[in-house]
Amino acid sequence: MAIETTKWDPTEFLTSEEAIAAYLEAAFEDGDPAVIAVVLGNIARAKGMTNVAKEAGITREALYKALSDKGDPKLSTLLGVLKALGLRVTVVSANEAA
Repeated sequence: MAIETTKWDPTEFLTSEEAIAAYLEAAFEDGDPAVIAVVLGNIARAKGMTNVAKEAGITREALYKALSDKGDPKLSTLLGVLKALGLRVTVVSANEAA
């Protein structure tokens, strides 16, 4: 008998600011730009892609493209999306983070 699986959708679990921050923090700790872009895309989908794109000052289509697994968003797009999501980036020394 075959095992039946269902597709996991992370947006179902991004229901609080704490969950969103933890998810994004884990992506930044991973350090892979593609992972960060996909995670931001998942968060934007959870918040409403159209509204996030509007607040970030880009088209919905451009946002989907930039935050896909093949996307490579410009710094201005990244910062705009973070601001639209009500998030900000904080930098700490790598030694301090450990």
